Amino acid sequence: MFSRNEFVAAVYRRGLKIKDIAKAMEIDKATLYRKMNGTSDFTRAEIIKFCEVTDCSRDEMNNIFFAV
Repeated sequence: MFSRNEFVAAVYRRGLKIKDIAKAMEIDKATLYRKMNGTSDFTRAEIIKFCEVTDCSRDEMNNIFFAV
């Protein structure tokens, strides 16, 4: 299950903004917000891109995108 709080925290800890992440993922900011709100799911490619941009660890990725 996706953790919006962990996602946002990871972005801001790195001094980035949501619009920076959307641009790096090559999606519209509105699309990213829909994904963050659970209306749409993140693709595998988007998760990989997020981790590349934020340099997140495997544990952090699991806490954000696959939290139980």
